[in-house]
Amino acid sequence: MFLPRSRKQNRNQAASPPISEQDSTVALQINGLYKSFGETVAVNHLNLSVPAGSFFGLVGPNGAGKTTTLSMAVGLLRPDAGRVRIFGRDLWKQPLQAKTLLGVLPDGLSLPERLTGRELLTYLGLLRGLDARTVQSRVEELLDVLDLATAQRTLLIDYSTGMRKKIGLASALLHGPRLLVLDEPFEAVDPLSASTIKTILQRFVESSGSVLFSSHVMPLVEQVCTHVAVVTRGEVIAVGEIGQVRGESSLEAAFLHLVGGKAGGKEGLTWLAS
Repeated sequence: MFLPRSRKQNRNQAASPPISEQDSTVALQINGLYKSFGETVAVNHLNLSVPAGSFFGLVGPNGAGKTTTLSMAVGLLRPDAGRVRIFGRDLWKQPLQAKTLLGVLPDGLSLPERLTGRELLTYLGLLRGLDARTVQSRVEELLDVLDLATAQRTLLIDYSTGMRKKIGLASALLHGPRLLVLDEPFEAVDPLSASTIKTILQRFVESSGSVLFSSHVMPLVEQVCTHVAVVTRGEVIAVGEIGQVRGESSLEAAFLHLVGGKAGGKEGLTWLAS
């Protein structure tokens, strides 16, 4: 799968491992994931199943374990215990097969600052084993669709936050993954860039892709996601389709109730009250 082409079908797709009918219904399966840092338990035997074809939101308060969970789910951090499977492929026992199906936008993405956007994508495409013609075609398309064509010769060190998010997304999409795992893809992004990213992800899901992303913006999650999981203290405390989790209220109200937050209370600073 390679998403951005909307006018004509891309004929130069990279070969991905075939997916059996048994594996095709679950994009990401997490079982008993556990991670501690000293005496602090960051992820506490967490279980999560992301259906194939879903737009899945992972929400939780700061320090809930979202980034740690996603880092282990994509192989950037080794868990102390637990198992992760990508379309049935064990991430730690079959890393090459699993990661071929995976596109990742990590938290705090580090970029080679002295490369341009075009150079970065070209390098990553060749590193992925794509042929030069396919790389050139996909790079052109990604830069165009993500509104980065005018900055393709600009060094990454001069990219704005929104541009860095978009080039990171382009890097995640380049090899044609079936699952995108994105950590706060809309954080500190301007409305125009956020709209572009949202459209790309929606089209990806419509094209039979699967997306798992973390966010603190409840209205956004409620707007775009089909499923959501609420995480606190390293555990999933609610999961399901958006309508099931939010019930008769908004997702934000349901979230505050689930994590024990306060909404509309009388809290304030005493010296600002007069």
